[in-house]
Amino acid sequence: MSLIQTPETIEGAPLESQSYLQGVQRKLGKVPNMFRLISNSPQMLKGYLAFNNALGEGMLDRKTRNRIALAIAQLDGCQYCLSAHTYVGVRVDGVGEGEVAANRKGTSNDGRAAVAVEFAVKLAKDRGQVSVEDVQKVKDAGYSDEELLEIIGHVAINTFTNYVNESLRTVVDFPAVPVDIA
Repeated sequence: MSLIQTPETIEGAPLESQSYLQGVQRKLGKVPNMFRLISNSPQMLKGYLAFNNALGEGMLDRKTRNRIALAIAQLDGCQYCLSAHTYVGVRVDGVGEGEVAANRKGTSNDGRAAVAVEFAVKLAKDRGQVSVEDVQKVKDAGYSDEELLEIIGHVAINTFTNYVNESLRTVVDFPAVPVDIA
C-alpha cells in the first residue's frame, strides 16, 4: 500500500489532474499507479509529463532512453521503475533479457549505447561531478551536444520517479522484478 492516496480512477484524482491522466490513458492504454499517485499534485503531474514528453521527442532513441532508465532504477533500488522499464524493454522494445540484465549492471550490449548508459550511471553516482574526459568519451561515441543534454535529462527524470516511487511505496502494477541482481 502506498504511503499517500493513490486515486483508484481518473475521476477520483484532483480535477486539475484528470485531463492529464486521460492523456496518459490514451497514450498507454492504462494509467499506471505512479501517474495516479503523482496526480495528487496537479502541478507536479503537469511538470513531470511536460518534461517526460519533451525528452520523448528528443534525439535519443527509445531503447537508449529505457536502457538509462533501467540503469538508474537499479542504482537507486527502485522496484517500481525496474518492473516498469523491464516490461517496456522486453515487451515493447524487444531488447531481450540479456540486454535488460546488462542495463541493470550499468552498461549495454550495444557499444554506442553502453557509452551513454555508463555515463548516465557515473553522472548519477557522482551527483553530476563528471570529468572533462567523461564528457569527451560520450562525444567521441558520436553523441551530439543535444543528445548529451538529453542523457543528463533522463538521469534527472528517472531519479525523480525513483525517489517518488521508493519514498512513497508506489504499489507495483507491472510484473514485479526483484531489485537484487542474481
